[in-house]
Amino acid sequence: MTVFDELKARGLLAQLTDEEEIKELINNGKATFYIGFDPTADSLHVGHFMALCLMKRMQMAGNKPIALIGGGTAMIGDPSGRSDMRTMMTKETIQHNVDCFKKQMSRFIDFSDGKALMVNNADWLLNLNYVELLRDVGAHFSVNRMLTAECYKQRMEKGLSFLEFNYMIMQSFDFLTLYQKYGCNMQFGGDDQWSNMLGGTELIRRKLGKDAYAMTITLLLNSEGKKMGKTQKGAVWLDPNKTTPFEFYQYWRNVSDADVLKCLRMLTFLPLEQIDEMDKWEGSQLNQAKEILAYELTNLVHGEEEAKKAQESARALFTGGNAAEMPTSELTEADFTDGKIDILGVLVKSGLSASRSEARRAVEQGGVVVADEKVTDVKTAYAPEQFDGEGLIVRRGKKNFKRVVMSK
Repeated sequence: MTVFDELKARGLLAQLTDEEEIKELINNGKATFYIGFDPTADSLHVGHFMALCLMKRMQMAGNKPIALIGGGTAMIGDPSGRSDMRTMMTKETIQHNVDCFKKQMSRFIDFSDGKALMVNNADWLLNLNYVELLRDVGAHFSVNRMLTAECYKQRMEKGLSFLEFNYMIMQSFDFLTLYQKYGCNMQFGGDDQWSNMLGGTELIRRKLGKDAYAMTITLLLNSEGKKMGKTQKGAVWLDPNKTTPFEFYQYWRNVSDADVLKCLRMLTFLPLEQIDEMDKWEGSQLNQAKEILAYELTNLVHGEEEAKKAQESARALFTGGNAAEMPTSELTEADFTDGKIDILGVLVKSGLSASRSEARRAVEQGGVVVADEKVTDVKTAYAPEQFDGEGLIVRRGKKNFKRVVMSK
């Protein structure tokens, strides 16, 4: 199976500018392609995960990836998929985020010996002369056409700033620059980036009379049509300090039955034949498929040792085994009143509830379990010694839990 056919079979391809040309390039290792990452946080998250996996697959097939860090475009803000304007960031914050991205990307992409490049568009965007840009690039863009782009249509209702309106031009200029500097002939991105990507191919054609290509990746949506990678606490991060390997594992272990095979195809490097066999699985076998998904992805992001620890800890939740690797919350003597802390206090201190009123509702609705026993009385209280040793495992709902211990 060619690399193009595999991408198609895994359900990764969305829109392409020229299927035959793209197929020829990537199957023969002739693509020098880029994917852009705007450093709007100090960690990549699950939303970036599929792009990183695609870069890895393409590199394995002999193609050359360019990871474009948007140090310049991050100062503008991409309006795609937004209903409001992004918060403006300082240069120092952007640089810190760029450094964090580099470290994380190296787990997926081999940057040694020129096999891949990492570049920052701040290097060329921040020194642009405005009048020169208007004459050199702006003349090739039709405002009427730009306003038909989905990313702008969504923002027009609430008000599109002139700052954001320039984002498509900046991204198109990136593609032109990468084409001229590094021979970059393809751009990949999420399906919501299609209009911006077409702007780049058109600019290269108008300015240089050359062909360049664009291909979008299917967005990772669950069976309800919502973007995957979000929890009650927010994004699922690749940084272990923001989302622990155990929490990362549990996110994938808890995907719905309807989504597990899709995720295995799109995100793992398991052979398609093996995944196709799982199509026949039902009932408890689907839980095994979820374990495989969670293990494979945790291994990819955090390494084999952390994946094994997370798997053992997740199993310990349901077998009463060693819970040492579970996310842990510590209590201090100050958390106790007259030698006791009630269940509402435990839920709030552990971060399982945002407030005592929220904790009360969880208990009254029967969603709280402590040490495998359902807690239904909001006055239930615990003494410090009950949290000694391995502590108590406190669950709120099926998917949220903490090991609560006394601080040493």
